[in-house]
Amino acid sequence: MKNKIRVVVAKVGLDGHDRGAKVIAAALRDAGMEVIYTGLRKTPEMVVEAALQEDADAIGVSILSGAHMTIFPKILNLMKEKGIGDVLLFGGGIIPEQDIKSLKSVGVGELFTPGASTLDIVAYVKDWVEKNRQE
Repeated sequence: MKNKIRVVVAKVGLDGHDRGAKVIAAALRDAGMEVIYTGLRKTPEMVVEAALQEDADAIGVSILSGAHMTIFPKILNLMKEKGIGDVLLFGGGIIPEQDIKSLKSVGVGELFTPGASTLDIVAYVKDWVEKNRQE
């Protein structure tokens, strides 16, 4: 792959717990990816704008607040509006299995729940980008 994989890692909404997001950001960085961590309490608009500005290959969103059924579709719609519908949107947090199925059916990528291996997350992002990146 010619260029480093660029990933925006974000915490959206009022949820102030970002340890998981920081662990994932570090794992992706350790795997050779460029990671842009947005920090806490971002809006979907701020996250999509960051992905656009940073020419990201993927957006990883950590949600522990229970707002996943609102936030992921909002981010997806904004991505399409801004012309970056070809960027991977994946995430993690406390998300019930039926909600994971529902979100994946509308175009959200893999959703990782607590205890997921950072190696699996890194492999997933690498594989997705290798298969889908427009060089």
